[in-house]
Amino acid sequence: MSDRETYDLLIIGGGINGSGLARDAAGRGLKVMLCEKSDLASATSSASTKLIHGGLRYLEYYEFRLVHEALKEREVLLTAAPHIIWPLRFILPHNDGMRPWPLIRLGLFLYDHMGGRRILPGTRALDLRRDPAGAPLNARFTRAYEYSDCWVDDARLVVLNARAAAARGAVIRTRTECIAARRVEGLWEATLRADGGASTTVRARGLINAAGPWVSQVLGDVVGRTDPDRIRMVKGSHVVVDRLFDHDRCYIFQNADGRICFAIPYEQNFTLIGTTDQDHAGDPGQPRISDGEVDYLLAAISEYFKRPVTRAEMRWSYSGVRPLYDDGASKAQEATRDYVLKLDARPGEAPLLSIFGGKITTYRKLAETALEKIQPFFPAMGRPWTAGEALPGGDFPHDAVEARIADLAQRYSFLAPRTVRRLFRAYGTEAETLMAGARFAQDMGQTFGTLSEREVDWLKTREWARTAEDILWRRSKLGLHLAAEEQQALRHHLGEAD
Repeated sequence: MSDRETYDLLIIGGGINGSGLARDAAGRGLKVMLCEKSDLASATSSASTKLIHGGLRYLEYYEFRLVHEALKEREVLLTAAPHIIWPLRFILPHNDGMRPWPLIRLGLFLYDHMGGRRILPGTRALDLRRDPAGAPLNARFTRAYEYSDCWVDDARLVVLNARAAAARGAVIRTRTECIAARRVEGLWEATLRADGGASTTVRARGLINAAGPWVSQVLGDVVGRTDPDRIRMVKGSHVVVDRLFDHDRCYIFQNADGRICFAIPYEQNFTLIGTTDQDHAGDPGQPRISDGEVDYLLAAISEYFKRPVTRAEMRWSYSGVRPLYDDGASKAQEATRDYVLKLDARPGEAPLLSIFGGKITTYRKLAETALEKIQPFFPAMGRPWTAGEALPGGDFPHDAVEARIADLAQRYSFLAPRTVRRLFRAYGTEAETLMAGARFAQDMGQTFGTLSEREVDWLKTREWARTAEDILWRRSKLGLHLAAEEQQALRHHLGEAD
């Protein structure tokens, strides 16, 4: 079977880099197809620490360009998707024997002034003996700095970019693996295999390898290249525990090994703790947190809190593999987080662009840089446009979230306030489209806890969700909230085997 159309770009990989590229390229007038062998954001892009941040600790490794770019992107992304991205204040207690206090202040001064900050408040010093943030901490921590970054629902950011790409004409094919690609008569000819086994041949004027942890595998097994550029797979693991503190700020702690660890308010009732940095040599699609990583994270947190955090408080854990460019760094935490783009542009042949590394904060700039690299092959391609464009549901002022939620709660009073809040935080202004015409609870269809049949249908028809896992752990984190029988009812509704 052959797809008769020839695309300008075939993008392999449905993580944040692939979906961001598809959105940008489609908006510039290119005909785009994206294929993803699993679900959108099914690997690294749903296993992050959920932060849009400049990377304060990267200043220690002199990655000034990366930090500068990331700091500028925080507010660009915040204004583009204020329903899934919001400001978060970070508390950095001073730990004697770690980084000196004046050095931390210098780093935070640079952090405040490198990115042209306009929305996010700046750094301030805290007396932990008086500030409520000091209450859960050991008494020996008496002073801290507080600075700004942002929170993000990482998997939803991927989906919203894919939806924006599709709205501009891109073809998004999930559960579709690219199993072979070769240059044929000046074009790429690629064989795609759907999860049902059916194969399709497509042609493209350019190929972008945005396969994340599989980027080297795609180069070797799919494209047939022996390439000297390789990734360093670094596993980052997180645990979710019962809520450790009542306020809405985040802690960033310095560990004895020089790394840092976050304790972040998560899903109302929980605290997210992460992350680790360990070299990973196994299947990048099957990372699992080790007992050693659990012990490391709980010990790091317990060093700071009055009450030790135990395994009995754990409710969930997840791990992801970061596909970092292998720059020869001796330690996993020292490997560059910057992205590296490798262009194979042989005269008279269709280009191949491979993406190594990157971080969720800089995905939009990565897309712009990538398209700049291949622009000579597409002279009619439009100019950069995404900096001032809202993502789906994000077309409202960043400081109007609470007013919008209150208005929605008043007009859909048959829904619990927490459900209205969750829906707006997930869908933004599109929440009203999702609920349009509903006057009573039964108008939302069958319910699975706080999840309605109408929302499930939205996720299936507009967001490429197929399975309960897609819905419970990527399109939402309702897996933490729904009872086992409610989750089983959803699986039954979706036709999944018991």
